[in-house]
Amino acid sequence: MTLAFTTSPGDTVALRTPGCVDYVAAFDAMRSFTDARSPRAPDEIWLLEHPPVFTMGLKGRGGARKHIRDIPLVYTDRGGDITYHGPGQWVAYVLVDLQRRGWGAKRLVQSLEQAIIELLASHRIRSERRAGAPGVYVAGAKIASLGLRVRRGCSYHGIAFNVDMDLAPFTYIDPCGYPGQRVTQLVDLDVRCGLADAGRDLLEHLTRALGYTGSHSGTGDLPPPSP
Repeated sequence: MTLAFTTSPGDTVALRTPGCVDYVAAFDAMRSFTDARSPRAPDEIWLLEHPPVFTMGLKGRGGARKHIRDIPLVYTDRGGDITYHGPGQWVAYVLVDLQRRGWGAKRLVQSLEQAIIELLASHRIRSERRAGAPGVYVAGAKIASLGLRVRRGCSYHGIAFNVDMDLAPFTYIDPCGYPGQRVTQLVDLDVRCGLADAGRDLLEHLTRALGYTGSHSGTGDLPPPSP
């Protein structure tokens, strides 16, 4: 099931919350959706978790390593370097027709960061951006990582928000390519709202920061990849 609301084409978003999804399956679905979407297709946000996986952006293109300490490593086409995804972390994939709304990638990045900053502020947590290192930081520790791809004027990939997860795999890598980069999460900042509530809050702040009207949450499968 897909939940959607409409005011005008630029204010239409479909929200999908399919649960825990294999990273490669989600990656394939994002690319297929972007390649197949029409100029009138509503934007979509997919909020989900992944089983433990490292993903490498274009900075590591051409690498041959397949695992890090028995955790799969997937090479992807987003910007940036290496990061980790796992249960207890919400990943929001934003499939936005940037050309239709007259946005550039920079504005989308800033809007995604702003959603996290405002969510944290609602819990009285001060956070910030960092020049040249997209994402959101609390006292220097990264709580949200961000990577995007724009193709045919449309975005895919998105932002990952640490809620209540095992952070140990981040110590196996240089997060986002920065040696010694500390990582934090909502539960370690004494916010114990639960994963489901954090997801609802994230969708609400994302839809607002991206200029949509209202927010819905529900369950729904991802669209199947094109044959």
